[in-house]
Amino acid sequence: MQASQPEPLALTEPLMLPLAPEAVACGFPSPAEGYWAGDLDLIQYMVRDPTCTFIWRAAGHSMTGAGINDGDLLLVDRGIDPVPGKIVIAVVDGEYTVKRLDVIRGRAVLLAENLDYSDIVLHEHTEMTVWGVVTWILHAPKIRRGVRPRR
Repeated sequence: MQASQPEPLALTEPLMLPLAPEAVACGFPSPAEGYWAGDLDLIQYMVRDPTCTFIWRAAGHSMTGAGINDGDLLLVDRGIDPVPGKIVIAVVDGEYTVKRLDVIRGRAVLLAENLDYSDIVLHEHTEMTVWGVVTWILHAPKIRRGVRPRR
């Protein structure tokens, strides 16, 4: 994707949603005690600094192993240090990409999280800057019928 500058989030009001009183069990069900524990401001919860936060739409399949699917929305913070292990938006030779940042044998590497795609090993003539760090991945759950996980 050719590099161009997106606009930061324009947040003027909180986004308040009711918060359930306890965590929901992923194992055996537990009895529900109450139905409301107050409100949660999603903006305050998900956005560290609105002036540094942007939303990008993912395109492609190279990051499916990290839970990023084609069409997902990525919340990206430009104010977070891009340390190895973080998923980042990088500009490589003028093109945007989303990959996991790592350092291997002293060289920066942008790791794909799908074995069908190659990692990007940065050489001395490669221009790369980290544009921002992915802080949240937003997507709707997939609909699956009659499918059970393998044991």
